[in-house]
Amino acid sequence: MDYQDILFEEKNRVATITLNRPDRYNALRAPTYDELLDAIQRGGWNRDNCAIVLTGAGERAFCTGGDQQDKASGARQGRGTVKVPIEQIHAAIRDVPVPVIAKVRGFAIGGGNVLATLCDITIAAENAVFGQVGPKVGSVDPGFGTAYLARIVGEKKAREMWYFCRRYSAREAEAMGLVNKVVPNDQLDAEVDAWCAELTERSPTAIAIAKRSFNADTDHIRGIGSLGFEALALFYGTEESWEGRNAFREKRKPDFAKKRVR
Repeated sequence: MDYQDILFEEKNRVATITLNRPDRYNALRAPTYDELLDAIQRGGWNRDNCAIVLTGAGERAFCTGGDQQDKASGARQGRGTVKVPIEQIHAAIRDVPVPVIAKVRGFAIGGGNVLATLCDITIAAENAVFGQVGPKVGSVDPGFGTAYLARIVGEKKAREMWYFCRRYSAREAEAMGLVNKVVPNDQLDAEVDAWCAELTERSPTAIAIAKRSFNADTDHIRGIGSLGFEALALFYGTEESWEGRNAFREKRKPDFAKKRVR
């Protein structure tokens, strides 16, 4: 695949995938999903690699989830229950036998927060900001982004994140267990490189077995997510969901009460 929205590099037994839409805060449009899925599988199943690093271009954002302009344009016509392969991307992060490390600068919001949650390890710069936005724009992640998040940060904090759509600093995310380590902005690259260098000294088969073992405890969430995404696909066609997207684009507060489905 020829990538337009991401950068892909394999060096020192590490595949680095960079979301390369800094002008859109590295938000994901329809082609980006396909490219990201391809790159994760390409880097993760290369037996020469010991890790994948997932990051975003620029200083402002790791990823801010789905591009609202892309949703509004009707460009989503591809594979996946919600017309983009988000479920397949989540599965790929878990299924590849190597650790996936999120290197986070700036905003990791919405779907970007879900990606950071799903990665095996998350290392953040001090300027990183985490949080959810779905209920503000008529959306939600009904699978790993909710149930698995609760496993990591606890039920109370996960519900707070989704219900209130608040933002959390890198240090706050570290305290709740969402981030493994926080470093100064100018030290992030070196820190991630050091963690990857350690992985090159570990048994790749032992790591793969360990990852499979960790995943086994939460793989039932994949089935829950499949059901949830079917419901989400229906919800996206309602006036309530569209009110969230329209309000976001028009920079106003949504009035969900007049549009609610139930």
